[in-house]
Amino acid sequence: MSLLPKDPESLKASNQKTRSNRSRAIRRLVIWYRRNAAVTSLVDTAANSATAASNVAGSVVSNAGSVVSSASNVAGNMLQPLVFDPLRRLQSSGNNFSENAIKDRDRLWIAVDGMGGDLAPGAILEGCLQALERLPLKIKFVGETEKIFAEAKAMELDETLHEAIALGQLELVGSGPSVGMDEEATVVRKKKDASINIAMDLVKKGDALAMYSAGNSGALMASAIFRLGRLSGIDRPAIGALFPTQDPGQPVLVLDVGANMDCKPSYLHQFALLGNIYARDVLQVDFPRIGLVNIGEESCKGNDLSLQTFDLLSKEDRFNFTGNCEGRDILSGDFDVVVCDGFTGNVLLKFLESVGSVLLGVLRSELPRGRRGKVGSAFLRSNLKRIKKRLDHAEHGGALLLGVNGICVIGHGSSKALSVVSALRLAHSAASHGVMDDLAKLQKSPAGNT
Repeated sequence: MSLLPKDPESLKASNQKTRSNRSRAIRRLVIWYRRNAAVTSLVDTAANSATAASNVAGSVVSNAGSVVSSASNVAGNMLQPLVFDPLRRLQSSGNNFSENAIKDRDRLWIAVDGMGGDLAPGAILEGCLQALERLPLKIKFVGETEKIFAEAKAMELDETLHEAIALGQLELVGSGPSVGMDEEATVVRKKKDASINIAMDLVKKGDALAMYSAGNSGALMASAIFRLGRLSGIDRPAIGALFPTQDPGQPVLVLDVGANMDCKPSYLHQFALLGNIYARDVLQVDFPRIGLVNIGEESCKGNDLSLQTFDLLSKEDRFNFTGNCEGRDILSGDFDVVVCDGFTGNVLLKFLESVGSVLLGVLRSELPRGRRGKVGSAFLRSNLKRIKKRLDHAEHGGALLLGVNGICVIGHGSSKALSVVSALRLAHSAASHGVMDDLAKLQKSPAGNT
């Protein structure tokens, strides 16, 4: 049976029908994209990137092998701690200490309370081992040795731990019974050989430049005051936390976030002095903008504490006080340092910790269902991950205890490995910028007697 050629007219009609069906499908897809503006923007960006990539690919394909090889070498040599961006996740690398690009002479000693935290010592140890690969530091890991080795074996970290010890990057320092998360702060006077006290002593003796603990925050503050002492001119130390802003590279320092529930105007004035020095030395802000948390921008707004504090701050010539800061302006990027009492600051901190998960939950529930929703989710996945990363409190690492004669970083009680790495990066950042030298120059101001 011979195959006869199709009638040209029928072939033309078939082609027109195919194009019509294809055009109808494209129009439907375009309509859906327009209804989802975010997805449309992402598709346009992806299309432009793909076009540019295709143009470049033709000219560089012959050199692709050498380019990839060079990029790999450069990436390994250039990976450095992200000192000025506490919100960005550190890039991962292999567990190979012998090939670490960080030079041993550049490493700084940090003391770590290995028994502090709900997940200690396992999560704390895991975070420390990861930090050794990524940050130029050495760690004095303080804790109950038998428990540390048992936990390392259970988590299959024993080989990495012994390798770090052999290379001199981690040193185990034995301690007695640790301070529990539910114990009173004054227990540090009785448990003199607790891990948190020994870590403080290492800083006091100069064997470590900073210390980190995810344990009992009240006990940490008490131990810091008893063993390190307050800075001259500072009545009450404050806990300062870095909050994300619209600018991912420039966070805002909020203090106090929990150390002092009831404050005097002089305390808030001292917090501003401490925050100004930290923002200038560590965050590299030339003229930090200081704000006072209040219910309005006007100088006449607020309670007695706010009114008296505003008067003190506005008369201070050692920093740039820009006025009251309403709650909606804290994350705007208009301020570099924001001061408040510990009760207000702790409420702000806990509220911020919930924002990331709540926001992602809302976005997931609002995405369309079915196949179209899956397509949109695929385009938005990387964006949602970046949003979560910027708002995730684990990315912030920890909070600084400012006002004592040493660098102390307080971690969240439920800190996991990522939080530990971020907190150690914060400790290294403060230790490497000589912030203590400037903090030690603070003298009691006349306003401090108010």
